[in-house]
Amino acid sequence: MAGPSISVIVVTRDRPELLADALASIAAQLPTPLEVRVADDGEAPALLGGQGPPDLPLLELTTLAVSCRQPGAARNAAARGARGDVLAFLDDDDRWRPGHLAGLASAFADPRVGFAWRDSEVIRERLHANGVRETLESAMLAADWDEGRMRTDDYLPPSAWGVRREVFEDLGGFDESFACSEDWDFVLRAARATGLRRVPGVSVEVRLREAGNASADFGPLRRACLDRLSARHGLPHLELRTFWDVARAREPRG
Repeated sequence: MAGPSISVIVVTRDRPELLADALASIAAQLPTPLEVRVADDGEAPALLGGQGPPDLPLLELTTLAVSCRQPGAARNAAARGARGDVLAFLDDDDRWRPGHLAGLASAFADPRVGFAWRDSEVIRERLHANGVRETLESAMLAADWDEGRMRTDDYLPPSAWGVRREVFEDLGGFDESFACSEDWDFVLRAARATGLRRVPGVSVEVRLREAGNASADFGPLRRACLDRLSARHGLPHLELRTFWDVARAREPRG
């Protein structure tokens, strides 16, 4: 019996070299996804003619030019029209390791599961002018569902999880009124609506740099979004943290 089909949703904004890495990591997945849908939210087209690099054997790639300027709205735009049973998300600066989609597909083979995730390695990197990505240090995000922890820290990066398309649509996708923290809001809503499953094993690289890292923006807009999130879900006061901060907080200290 064939497993669930998967549509990959990618959001990019003026980072063609990083996007090429992300697409290469999708192309390395076996089985390949049904389709890859890229929401291009940048000033210049990331993929000329809407096509991926010719050496990437993608089954199907669709590029949509959007002017959202926020990830939740851009992901929603790319998800509209998706045909897969499952939506799997990948940010343009992150990468999947081989076996990522196969692991997710194994979870969604159970019809009770509507939301699933893999483990992540959070990597602080330096991007050199020649395109080389140098790893500086790393930490792991690898945990089962913990409602108490999710009330204070988001430990499920969007690039690590997938959601059954009908669940995504029933929930209305990402709440576009959140300029940030829309992914945390979605996970909390999904947890109340459907079955959850972790697929153990690190298959995601969440890669952060000093520049161009939206989660490291600790300005008033981020603060306001966290306060709204707290009010909506009855959470305590939320500290401003990146996925790196969350991962390091759980590492054992010698």
